[in-house]
Amino acid sequence: MTASRTWSVALTGIDGALVEVEADQSNQTPDFRIIGLPDSALREAASRVHNASANSGLALSRRRITVNLSPASLPKHGSGFDVAIAISALATDGGMDAASLARTVHLGELGLDGRLRPVPGVLPAVLAATRAGFDRIVVPHGNAAEAELVDGVTVLAAASLAEVARWHGADVAETTVEPIERPPAAETTPSDPDLADVIGQPEAVEALITAAAGDHHLLMSGPPGAGKTMLASRLPGILPELDHAAALEAASIRSLGGEPVDTLVRRPPFEAPHHSASVAALVGGGSRLVRPGAIARATHGVLFLDEAGEFPAHALDALRQPLETGTIVIHRAGFTAAFPARFQLVLATNPCPCGNYGVRGADCVCPPMAIRRYLGRLSGPLLDRVDIELHLARVSVAHADLADGKRVSTDAARARVAEARHRAAHRLRDTPWCVNGRVSGPWLRQGPLALPVASRRPLDAALSRGALTLRGYDRTLRLAWTIADLCGHAVPTVHDVGRALFLKRGIGA
Repeated sequence: MTASRTWSVALTGIDGALVEVEADQSNQTPDFRIIGLPDSALREAASRVHNASANSGLALSRRRITVNLSPASLPKHGSGFDVAIAISALATDGGMDAASLARTVHLGELGLDGRLRPVPGVLPAVLAATRAGFDRIVVPHGNAAEAELVDGVTVLAAASLAEVARWHGADVAETTVEPIERPPAAETTPSDPDLADVIGQPEAVEALITAAAGDHHLLMSGPPGAGKTMLASRLPGILPELDHAAALEAASIRSLGGEPVDTLVRRPPFEAPHHSASVAALVGGGSRLVRPGAIARATHGVLFLDEAGEFPAHALDALRQPLETGTIVIHRAGFTAAFPARFQLVLATNPCPCGNYGVRGADCVCPPMAIRRYLGRLSGPLLDRVDIELHLARVSVAHADLADGKRVSTDAARARVAEARHRAAHRLRDTPWCVNGRVSGPWLRQGPLALPVASRRPLDAALSRGALTLRGYDRTLRLAWTIADLCGHAVPTVHDVGRALFLKRGIGA
């Protein structure tokens, strides 16, 4: 009787930790014990392992088997440890290559017939294993395409437990089993809607391009039919494609959410939760197994909250921390899960519950208190984190006719955004940032690129009279740099700063 060891991965949020799965036999009452802070699904692995082993022609010892998941203080969740537990327990009788077990990470759930079932979160688990120095990973056949997205790792896709045991040197009969496949990934939209479909809103289109060029957050207010949703849905199309690292991170979040992941999607994600969404739906949640919410799923893309005034105020305030830090941290008893949350926020709201307040030719039936309560759901601290506040009006027939020859296509807008981002990245090449929207405020105010007093005079005046907070000052300064990049200016001019003030709060220079 010998102790055997292999490896698996415990996921907490998007981060993975290597777990050593060790098994040993002892001359006590026959039993199968799993220790090391397992949850309910993991404790049930003993029954799955017994039946899967018997149905695979791999009999477990009738002695007492103890399986330890180390480090014992780390919470372990889910059924993804089944394969590692089964292989480690079977290896206590000998007959398997100990060196092969020790250098292999095992992921997957066992069916009672011995087949391996796909599990969520394989992509972040494989990434964690490669960062820890492992290059050989066993996954269920249905997770093979997902695991192979990671470079520099040998993926062994298994259909059954017997197949895994044979790879480690076990003497077991070779049989053909039908692998369990995952449902195919949902088909993506073949093409993005074109920005040229937006008519009669040239200021809104230019503001959208500015937001895309600098990764700025945007608030659009206006009556129904003004084009707020149409503009927001076209923002991902003018953003640059995701690089390899960003696409891997976005795919990892989809994998944690249980979505099939077969390829790396380069298009920035677009999340648009309904206004009835709870705080847990936005930030993520779960009592023991935490799943990412809309905030995390929008990472490296766009989070669009339509009818923002209809969202509960506490749900909107949950956005404040991720907007500042770029991460969302969920605290549960015994563990803390963190997800990336570096998204671009787009809010759209009506001026009042009926949508007709201040609209020419329309009658608003909302009492004044209802209007104040409706607009008050967008708190001051949240609005202070928004870079561009845009007010839209309905398009008249005359404006629609004038705009026919002046529409901006998605391709043209994407080219302008790419050129502006290239200028910003070149200017910020020796800093931790690559886009204007993420630059530190103190560095921008006092660093080597600090604007001369004459250029920032409108900003200083707005700050001194209380029209801007210091956070709003910094955000307006970032916005001015983006406008300068779009215009080809080496340094923001007074006009660029004035334009940024207007986009921020409609403040005149």
